[in-house]
Parts: sequence; structure tokens; C-alpha cells
Amino acid sequence: MIRRYTLPEMGAVWSEQARFERMLEVEVAVCRAQVRRGLVPARALAAIEKKARVDVERINEIEQTTDHDVIAFVSQVAETVGPDGRFLHLGLTSSDVVDTALALQLREAGERLLVRADMLTSVLIARARAEAGTIMMGRTHSVHAEPTTFGLKCAGWAFEVARGRDRLAAATAEIATGKISGPVGTYSHLAPDLEAEVLAELGLRVDPVSTQIVQRDRHAAFMAAIAILGGSLERLATEVRNLQHTEIAEVMEPFKRGQKGSSAMPHKRNPILSERIAGLARLLRGYAHTAMEDQPLWHERDISHSSAERVILPDATILLDYMLAKVAGLVEGLVVRPERMAENIERGLGLHASSRVLLALVEKAGLSREDAYAVVQRNALLAADQRTPLQRLLATDPAVAERLSLADLDACFDDAAVLRHTPEVIARLDALETAIAARSEAIHAAR
Repeated sequence: MIRRYTLPEMGAVWSEQARFERMLEVEVAVCRAQVRRGLVPARALAAIEKKARVDVERINEIEQTTDHDVIAFVSQVAETVGPDGRFLHLGLTSSDVVDTALALQLREAGERLLVRADMLTSVLIARARAEAGTIMMGRTHSVHAEPTTFGLKCAGWAFEVARGRDRLAAATAEIATGKISGPVGTYSHLAPDLEAEVLAELGLRVDPVSTQIVQRDRHAAFMAAIAILGGSLERLATEVRNLQHTEIAEVMEPFKRGQKGSSAMPHKRNPILSERIAGLARLLRGYAHTAMEDQPLWHERDISHSSAERVILPDATILLDYMLAKVAGLVEGLVVRPERMAENIERGLGLHASSRVLLALVEKAGLSREDAYAVVQRNALLAADQRTPLQRLLATDPAVAERLSLADLDACFDDAAVLRHTPEVIARLDALETAIAARSEAIHAAR
């Protein structure tokens, strides 16, 4: 991934140095298990643990001849160890090391993303509570529907991000799967009990039946979870973009001192961060598609997945890490304009109360739903055409005036009454907050 979208901690997970060090971690864990079985002398393990070092530049140099990065890696590390280096990679096939090391990288990347997702959820919860009473117009099909609050909107985003986090947590647990089962997964050189011991030391699951590789359905699920969470961030970003339209102008992205919106038009304050999030979410969906294409490999394996994974796995985790961090900053710094929200509700001429009038005519006046609908729709369309408040037209329409008092009509246009359950919905965030706090406490306790 380009530097522009790479945050340092996640970028470090995917450096070439980190990749080969994870591979060395696997190699050393296998050596330890082999020593316990008398397959490798203890002195060789001691030499390996003391001397083995990764030199990426030297690996690249050797690979120019071998055209095989794992062989180049093993050769380079063996050089640093000396004669006992011959006990490295004993009985292993390349994918034993590569796939198991990849599982370590993916687990670390996934765990970082889970922390980021919790951080964003916490930001959304705080904003939801702060804006719980900020009344705005709810829209369906981009048309005024009924009032809601900006807090309820943020609460919805919080729960969606939390669901995405849970999907990613399950996929991260599943992706932490390795194998030390040999060329086609038959344990021809090393026994299953050694595999179990090595993977337990590394904190990984054992693939119950592997071929030469860990099967790629797990990787596809991991990438799908990333893409879905990216889609949730895009939904949030798309709403911000829409609400920042000049004609709506109910929220605005943060705009720092000295920031410029356009090289030609000084007045421009564009939702560039939301637009960037929308664009990057498209990449995540593309990466997920590629991961699914990586599933149907030939026979016990081919390497058509390998080249793609070198791009999609680092890029997807790096991008989602960046997106989660940026959206958290966006939500924290978002400028909310309640006065503009009130203006837009007023400009709607009370049409949003049509459903309440419909129910009143059915429940209080005894009209059939069809007749009541026709009365209210006729007045609503006329109000929109004439730019006249709906309540005024209804009060002078005999079909309504004969059945509903002015007090009844006033009740229909009472937005506060419609939003009376908002505190109850906002209170559902308590469960999310409790779960995040428990996870945070567990992480700190483990350190």
C-alpha cells in the first residue's frame, strides 16, 4: 500500500523484515519440537536461537539466483548460524512455514483492526449521546419522511460498526490457523503431534485436514469481513456527504485552519474525507472478490493465490486500519448544525406529519384507511405545490375539520411526541459500551 494510507503500526506488520522474522519464528518453534523428539541436537537449537538473524537485503540477493524466496530465506538464515544451520527447515515444505507465518501476521493485523473498530464505536457512542436530542429530518428515497435525531443516526452507525467488528473477530480467530503437515498434508516427514505442539506454542489452530496449504476459505472470509466493515464506513461517509450538500448543509466535515477546498473557488468546503473513504471501500470489495477467486486451487495446491495475496492481504488490512482511524476523527470533529436542521424541517411545511394525521382520521374519526389516505394525500400534494403549511390546509378541509379538532391536529404535528422513545433506544448503547470496556480491560491485563 502507498505510504499515504499506511499508518506506522499496521505498516510494520507487513514489512519484509516482519514477514521473514515470522517465518524464522516458525522455523525455530519446529526445531524446538524436533529437539524434544531427538530429531535435532540440542546444541544446534542453541546455535540457531543465539545466531539466527534475518537479512532482507541478503535474501533478495540469493533469490536472484534461486528464484524462490523461501529457499533464499533458509539459505540466508543458515549462513548466520553456521554449520548447525543445516538443521533449519528439516522435514518442512515451504508452505508449512509461509502459511503458518502468514497466519501470525494476519492475526496481528486482525487484532489491531478490532481495537480500531472498538475505538470508532466508542466515538460513535459518545456522539450519539451528545446528539440524542438534536432533531433533524429523516429521509427515505432522499425525500423528507419523519423526524429523527442525529443521535439516533450515530447510534445506528455504532451498532453497525460493532456488528462488523464481531464478524471480523470471528474471521480473525479462524484465520489464525497454521499447518506443519508436509508437501501434501500427509505428515510424511513430521508427525501430527509435532504439528500440534508447534502450533500451540505459536498460539495457532491446527488445520484439521490441510493439503500443502491452509485452505483459502478462511482467507476469503477474513477479506469479506474487512470489505463489509469497509462498506459500513462508506455508508456513514455517504450520509455525511449527502448532509453536507449546500441545499441541506446540516453537517460539515471538520475543516482545519489553512485548509483549502479548491484551487479555483475559495468558497469551497468539500467533504473530501468522506469521499476518500467511499473510494477506498471500493478497493476493499475488490480485494474480497480476489480472495474468493483464490479459493479453487488446482489439486493439493498451486500458487495462483500467492501473487494476489502479497497485494490484497497487506493492502486490505492497512486500508481498513487507515479508514477506521480517519472516520473516528471525522465523527469527533464533525460540525453539526441544529439550526439548519430546524430550518429544513420548517421548509418541509409539516408534510412529515401526514402519517400521524392518517392514523388520527382512522382511529379517532372512524374513516377507512383508503378514504383517510386520499384526504391526507390530496392536502399534502396541494401543500407542496402551493408552498402552504399542511396543517393550515387540513384545518380548513371539511373532510378533516368535521372529524378532528384543532387540538387533535396540533397533536399530530407535535414532533416531540413522535421522538419520545429516543432515550430508550439510546440506552441500548450501554451494552456496547460494557462489551468494549471488558475487551479493553482484557487487553491491558494480558500486557
